Amino acid sequence: MLNGLDAPDALDGLDEFCARALAEHGCASASVAVAERDRLVLTRAYGRANVADRRPATAETVYGLASVTKAFTATAVCLAADEGLLDLDAPIPGSFPWTAPTPRQLLQHRGGFPAFYNFHYGAGPLPIDIDRYRTLVREPGTDFEYSNIGYHELGTLVEAVTGQDLGDHLRERIFEPLGLTSFGYGPTYPGAGPVAQRYSADGRAYTTCFTGHPAAGAAWATAGDVALFARTASRLLRPATLAAMHDAVPISERLGYGLGRIVSRGAGPVIRSHGGGMGGIATMMIEVPERELSVAVLTNSTDKAARDAIVGHLMGVLAPGFSGDHLNPVTDETRPTALTQSEWAGEIGTSEGDVPLRIRILADGRVEVRLAEGPPVAVPAVASRRWDLRVTAPLQLPTTDARLNSPCLGLELRAEPGRLAGRATAFKDGDRDGRLGAYLVHPCVLRSR
Repeated sequence: MLNGLDAPDALDGLDEFCARALAEHGCASASVAVAERDRLVLTRAYGRANVADRRPATAETVYGLASVTKAFTATAVCLAADEGLLDLDAPIPGSFPWTAPTPRQLLQHRGGFPAFYNFHYGAGPLPIDIDRYRTLVREPGTDFEYSNIGYHELGTLVEAVTGQDLGDHLRERIFEPLGLTSFGYGPTYPGAGPVAQRYSADGRAYTTCFTGHPAAGAAWATAGDVALFARTASRLLRPATLAAMHDAVPISERLGYGLGRIVSRGAGPVIRSHGGGMGGIATMMIEVPERELSVAVLTNSTDKAARDAIVGHLMGVLAPGFSGDHLNPVTDETRPTALTQSEWAGEIGTSEGDVPLRIRILADGRVEVRLAEGPPVAVPAVASRRWDLRVTAPLQLPTTDARLNSPCLGLELRAEPGRLAGRATAFKDGDRDGRLGAYLVHPCVLRSR
């Protein structure tokens, strides 16, 4: 029974629903927790934490959290600001083409860095150096772009001003004061508790994953500790800093992004949240302040479908009026492109030199793309609020980094007088074939032919 809820029996079917969701979506396991005020009122786990040895998931099973880590890193930055170790509005160290971004802008994903991730599944140094992509693509403060590079910068800043490794700092200054014992940080879980094996969308086990941006996604915890963190982290911060954390700059009609928190806008209950997803991980942390409730749903599959189904079921009971639109910060709705038949030629800029690119906009809503001297490929084209042309093509960018595991090419371009300008992205579309790759952004300029 959930004390204080209007319909305490409404979750009686939760076990059956979660078991069905795991089976329908091919997800190995899920761990669910609900906190009310300052205590856990529900902890459940379903499925297998490890399929090979048939080990069941339990409430004590630790899961990788992926980008839920950003909420922890943001809390550490705000705590350092409260202690006078950094200024949220002072430019960070470094040389940049515009004024350097501030911690507040980085926390809000408005620091000017591009989207990026890199994952490596073997020993030795990371083959893709994050510094090759650590460049501003717009003036800080001008627009939202979800960026792991920005949170990497924040983690480095916290380590510099505190003199501690970020994982140690998060454990000693945030989790231990809140009485949360399961926290871990790094490519593998450093604790002694049971850990959920991570699986691809089609059920293959992942090996240890290394990344160049751990401050954005390398935390581990139980669902219970994630739910309690969502409810109790506020006691660590000064009231003004806490208010700033939840003062979310709008990024869509339904959402804003504050300091490491996604905050809903408009109709329905106020929802503060952060989700996470990477190879073998799909997680969600939610707080409903007016109900004094928080929810954590952790799964060990790349496919987010089971996570989303369980979240929707729980939140439909706990927060009437909830919508999935309250959660996803990557919102750039597509529309038909308005560009007419034309031909364009130019370059994709990479650290290894420019790569020739030609496109031909066709009359049927498609674009013919030719990369370097390869054959052309015709693919569908759309536009969005931010871009006049968006294309995804099965073309390999011929750079060392992209050839590792990023076989697709994405183009996002704006129409400017006499040219199309924007970016070209090398990435891998999911992990049903192999493991998740890197997401690598490069500048791109095309001129009318």
